[in-house]
Amino acid sequence: MDDDCPWNFAKCLYEKVYVLISKEHPFIFKPGSWLGEGTVLLSMVGRKLPFHIRWNVFELDDKGRIFCTQEIQVVGLSDCMHSRFSLYDLHATNFAIKLESQSIGKIVGKGIINSTVIGWEFRKGVLGFEGFEMYQMSSDEETYLLHAEYTTGENFRTIIRGEMRKKRA
Repeated sequence: MDDDCPWNFAKCLYEKVYVLISKEHPFIFKPGSWLGEGTVLLSMVGRKLPFHIRWNVFELDDKGRIFCTQEIQVVGLSDCMHSRFSLYDLHATNFAIKLESQSIGKIVGKGIINSTVIGWEFRKGVLGFEGFEMYQMSSDEETYLLHAEYTTGENFRTIIRGEMRKKRA
């Protein structure tokens, strides 16, 4: 057993995995804010609309979870979409993720991590909601390309493409 954490092995293991991951990916695995923009194609609208996105990522808690908030404002739509994410069961190449939002409720999914990509997917929730988000790190390590696709049981489809950057202090 590791002499640095003899009393709480699970907490210590999560912290060590978190440290390994955060060395590779500043997005999601390091606290801070991220801002971005791009286009969203909503099948119910039938055309691409510009959007702005903000992520706030918080410190790893004492149970090995990372909490994040996401706000998306689509230009031309009055409502800002708010979502809360929690990442848990963190491992070097995967994690579990829970998404909570007013429009879809709560849904649990699976995430993957490699040297350049962080992504997750959700499969068939109560509303028939499913989809994925992928964030690919650019060479400067402070910019990520975003690609996401979601669909619901009513055959509404959303395709999002954009870019995010770490917010400067």
